[in-house]
Amino acid sequence: MIYCDTAYLARLYLLEPGSDKVRALQNSDGPFACSAHGRVELAFVFHRKYREGILGAGQIKEHMRQFESDSAAELLHWFAVSEDLLQSAARAIHLLPRNVFLRAADALHLACARDHGFKVIYSNDERLLAAAPRFGLKGKNILA
Repeated sequence: MIYCDTAYLARLYLLEPGSDKVRALQNSDGPFACSAHGRVELAFVFHRKYREGILGAGQIKEHMRQFESDSAAELLHWFAVSEDLLQSAARAIHLLPRNVFLRAADALHLACARDHGFKVIYSNDERLLAAAPRFGLKGKNILA
């Protein structure tokens, strides 16, 4: 199982630069795992593409159907956003130095990956990748 953030999940459904690499990673190394808040983030990615005129309403529905089917088939594994995870992320944030910029959702991804025993997190988000070592993780970007 591979922990990845929502930017990688979106590439399973959208034709974006690096989509082929992300799909190959999933096919070779197994299902993707993500914090459950990634489900909402992914829905927002689809909506942003709709708002920008890149996707039509029917395409969003099809992507969401495929996404739900993949989740049911356990091609995607979702870790609950529990009280323990929220506390873990909050504690980690308080230990970050002043010069580390990290969004709350990315802190949840990092804490979730760490707390579930992952050693690597896949993302192309430079700030998330830069903060990964502070959570005891190696950040990896196969799109670079």
